[in-house]
Amino acid sequence: MMRLNFSEWREQVQFHLGVMDLDLALLNDKPATITDSSSADEKSYHKAWERSNRLSLMFMRMNIAKNIKSTIPQIESAREYRKFVEERFRSADKSLAGTLMAELTTMKFDGSRSMQNHIIEMTNIATRLQTLEMKVDDSFLVQFILNSLPPKYGPF
Repeated sequence: MMRLNFSEWREQVQFHLGVMDLDLALLNDKPATITDSSSADEKSYHKAWERSNRLSLMFMRMNIAKNIKSTIPQIESAREYRKFVEERFRSADKSLAGTLMAELTTMKFDGSRSMQNHIIEMTNIATRLQTLEMKVDDSFLVQFILNSLPPKYGPF
């Protein structure tokens, strides 16, 4: 889960926190401060939100690469932490998408691996692009694969 790709990291964090029922602080603003006149429900909700926020922050910090973690200031809100990471690494996703697109469009089958593995690798790149919100249409993927083949595969 420790990737530079924010989109994949966010998806993994949201899934795990949701499964553990700890995503309350990611989904909702911080509740109002508890006072003497707060109801039992308000106190209970506040306690649940605080727990969710604390554990969400711990989980996100544990599951981010150390070189990235060191660039993030001390933030005490899970939502703000996620937002900061998103803003900080939006350009990293764009850069990765550009690299993957260049790799996909220039890849050539050289016979060093099986045809099946070559096609699987190209399909995996297209899938990674989709996680970066860059959908590669199936017809384009087929064309990229055909273009990657040497001339002897012309009949395809």
